[in-house]
Amino acid sequence: MSKTDNSEDACPLPIGQYDKIVMAHGGGGQLTQSLIDKLMLAEFDNPALNEKNDSAVLAINNERMAFTTDSYVVKPLFFPGGDIGKLAVCGTLNDLAMSGARPLFLSCGLIIEEGFAIDSLQKIIHSMSRQAKAAGVNIVTGDTKVVEKGKGDGLYINTSGIGVLDTAMNISPSMLQHDDVVIINGDIGRHGIAIMAQREGFKLEQALESDCADLSGLVKLLLDGGIDIHCMRDLTRGGLATALIEISTAANKQIMLDETAIAIADPVRSVCEVLGLDPYYVANEGRFISVLPSAQAAQALAIMHAHPLGKKAVVIGKVDKGSQSMVTIKNRIGTTRILQLLSGSQLPRIC
Repeated sequence: MSKTDNSEDACPLPIGQYDKIVMAHGGGGQLTQSLIDKLMLAEFDNPALNEKNDSAVLAINNERMAFTTDSYVVKPLFFPGGDIGKLAVCGTLNDLAMSGARPLFLSCGLIIEEGFAIDSLQKIIHSMSRQAKAAGVNIVTGDTKVVEKGKGDGLYINTSGIGVLDTAMNISPSMLQHDDVVIINGDIGRHGIAIMAQREGFKLEQALESDCADLSGLVKLLLDGGIDIHCMRDLTRGGLATALIEISTAANKQIMLDETAIAIADPVRSVCEVLGLDPYYVANEGRFISVLPSAQAAQALAIMHAHPLGKKAVVIGKVDKGSQSMVTIKNRIGTTRILQLLSGSQLPRIC
């Protein structure tokens, strides 16, 4: 061993075949999972983190709290249906909601590029304020940094959130049971395709807006309605397919989907067909899946249909009796295929 070697500084686990970060490491697929599992989880190992949920559930003075954080690097900063500010607030509220938490407080961290227009920043901050107030939460702390021109791509935002769990339920993939149903609250792929169309200047025959929205109110209705939710996940990076694969893997359960039940808007389907994209992996920012007992499916749907963000909620699949972690989807002609994590990233910089 040479004098410059330091075993304490050496990484004990190789991170795949890459010695440098590539864009796909942030895409939510195989490389993202590898980076998290082999680097972050290996170093930060603790029970709360190892659950790999959207929020960490923590016990503080005998009260269950949820804590989450996320960073937003979307391009463009303004898009049909929202902007980076609305996206940041809604995304963090949704991560708290997916653990069953009632959001209480948010933080706001800004990294601003030199030369960024004050007018644009004011619009984004106003958007964050409006969205937080609509959810009944306060943005109570934050930080601002400015980087040299050309080093920040305009604006990056980090938001963290704290919420309280009013329910004693353990909402986690480990709770999945045979014959549970999978419910989604609407069509898929809107956010990713709306971002890409705006970025690339595509002219769509039908207008398409991002589905960016705060889901915490809809989730609260389900919890207040006594629905025994086993697991929830919002369908952000990697879309519907990646979220279900992560749940299936964590639960070691097989999930079967019915393609005929999954709605895809015509503009989303058209763009995906032209560019060879799979809509099941395209990001959403106002869609989530809930896994719950089949006996409560009708009640859950009735509750969701009464809320603006759940009017088109449907059952799209079920947890199968198999004990192997796998997500399959049956298409319109009866053929079944297995959904797998993508090796790369379909659409970069969409959240």
